[in-house]
Amino acid sequence: MDVKESFSALLIEDSMSLGALYTEYLKAEGARVTHVNYGSDALHELEQWQPDLLVLDIQLPDMSGMDILTHVREQYEHITVIMITAHATVDLAVEAMKAGAFDFLIKPFDAKRLSFIVRHALEHRQLINLVSTYENSLPKVHYMGFIGDSLLMQAVYRTIGNVANSKASVFIIGESGTGKEVCAQAVHQAGHRKNEAFVALNCASIPKDLMESEIFGHRKGAFTGAISHRDGAASRAHKGTLFLDEICEMDLELQSKLLRFIQTGVFQRVGGVKEEVVDVRFVSATNRVPWEEVKAGRFREDLFYRLHVIPIDLPPLRERGDDVTLISNHFIKEYNNEEGKCFRGFTPDVESLFKEYDWPGNIRQLQNVIRQMVVLNQGSLIDETMLPCELSQVKQSLVERGIKPLTRLDMKNSLESNLTLLSIDEQTDSHAKGDHQVQPLWVSEKRTIEAAVALCDGNVPKAAALLEISASTIYRKKQMWDEQKNNPCH
Repeated sequence: MDVKESFSALLIEDSMSLGALYTEYLKAEGARVTHVNYGSDALHELEQWQPDLLVLDIQLPDMSGMDILTHVREQYEHITVIMITAHATVDLAVEAMKAGAFDFLIKPFDAKRLSFIVRHALEHRQLINLVSTYENSLPKVHYMGFIGDSLLMQAVYRTIGNVANSKASVFIIGESGTGKEVCAQAVHQAGHRKNEAFVALNCASIPKDLMESEIFGHRKGAFTGAISHRDGAASRAHKGTLFLDEICEMDLELQSKLLRFIQTGVFQRVGGVKEEVVDVRFVSATNRVPWEEVKAGRFREDLFYRLHVIPIDLPPLRERGDDVTLISNHFIKEYNNEEGKCFRGFTPDVESLFKEYDWPGNIRQLQNVIRQMVVLNQGSLIDETMLPCELSQVKQSLVERGIKPLTRLDMKNSLESNLTLLSIDEQTDSHAKGDHQVQPLWVSEKRTIEAAVALCDGNVPKAAALLEISASTIYRKKQMWDEQKNNPCH
């Protein structure tokens, strides 16, 4: 942010006259200023919006400015805070800086002094934003509990970062074992609700007649066994995140009650008459195709639209390329420590087989396979003799068919050889016809992409990894080529 551009500022000063004076000072620097007199008013404002700059008096009529500073650093760490006071001591200034204030101003101060501090603060903020933008642009191997640097996972990480501070509902879709709960926790931990509760409910594991009580709680005597009042997930998740896993397993009758709760934030406990209000961020997940569930009549369409605001599609492990190696190495280190073993890694044949295997159980299955191999064996490298039954059968099947698992380098070399042959064939054909015209770039690009997809047996994400582009780029170009084919006049 250029310090000459407009910025937002929240001024907390209990003196009306000084508040008006400081407001004018800040406006002269280009600020859009909101002035409040009480700490409680400031906390209310911060719940509604977050300024670029917070100018905060330490002594307020209703609370200490230091308490507000602590709250801001915990909940809104991106806000730059300047503390002001008429009763300054060295100890107080040091305490404020340790608590996260950018600077400390002693009243009375003039416009020049405030201008210097504000400009310095905004330049510092601009530098932090530039560093953050650069760091976010780099491929991430570890992110909020995830492991993997594939293009598909980089897209997931970006989505999580973009939606973390929003209140919009997130709907996670993915096969069993792809990490849907890890993703939900990442959405929670990356946002400003991270210090509040994360409450998870698995809709498939709770009996139908108990599900309403699990979500909304119940009053004493509401049903047989209800011997006391009990808070449900909705109450426990107040100001935090409520994660509803396997949401498509929920009973239709309860779906209508959940819909009203999502729309209004209001609910009633089972057996209760009093309405309660909570502030909850909703994250849902399913291993099914949600729209197919809607069409089949098993999931309410209106609830689907309420929950499916920000979709996150978690790719299966078989589409994540070299991520399987990164994850495997992580698990082998973890289980080495747990079991007192000293495995350094895997033989090349095992690594290749891991990349070729479909992993129907995804990361959960990979985790169990590696734990089993570490527990049952000794040595420095995991080799083919240590493979569990299901992977040994895959290996045997490949051997019987005379197929050697290809490494990513093998595939890339094969792709380059095929493209070279394709180029030679095209040139030969062109000379034979006496046609020396240069082909349009999109034609060569189309042939290159089609050759890569064919080499990968139609696996677009794997082809994209070989070509070092995103899978979405291939899908977009294929759609464009199909449209050109169907509409040759255009």
